[in-house]
Amino acid sequence: MAADSVRRAVTEVFARPEFRWVERRHPLQWLQDAWERLRIWLNRVGDTHPDLFNLIFWTALVILVALLVHIGYTAWRVYRASVAPAGALAGAAPLTLTDAPAHRARAAALAAEGRYAEALAHRFAAVLIDLEDARALTVHVSKTPAEYLGEARLDAEGRETFSQLVARLYRHLFGAVPCDVSGYQAFGAAADSVLRHVAAR
Repeated sequence: MAADSVRRAVTEVFARPEFRWVERRHPLQWLQDAWERLRIWLNRVGDTHPDLFNLIFWTALVILVALLVHIGYTAWRVYRASVAPAGALAGAAPLTLTDAPAHRARAAALAAEGRYAEALAHRFAAVLIDLEDARALTVHVSKTPAEYLGEARLDAEGRETFSQLVARLYRHLFGAVPCDVSGYQAFGAAADSVLRHVAAR
């Protein structure tokens, strides 16, 4: 009787979930298994073909260094394109969001130096000021270029052109896609055309 009670108690205890010693596979188990197989294969190659192992090792190292350099270069380009260099406006009066001619002049100066992506930002600021003067939108320093898309009171053609300006600005200024003189001139021509499409109030 006592033996049956002990057996039943032991059976009940070991039937609990914490005593189920079953190996649970986590979602990334396949990745761990693949890594383990790769490690075993590399060890086998290192033992049987040391020259091939050295070639694989140095090739992987060169690729890793190239990736790190590329990531660093891309980050630097994005940073340089989105932040004005220190002293870029040294000796000049600070530009405000109420001075369209000054922004156009600054854009022309930057374009003359070959800094087309930075020039686009000033050219776009001039367009915003012109549109505000035409009462097509309200300029504020906290707004992003994309926010003006929904606000601008333009006809269908003007809205399409303005949308393309914003897309180009993001692509070149924030996306670090190189901009050349023809791209800058096309941007300026499109910017000049937007004012002709202010919708009647």
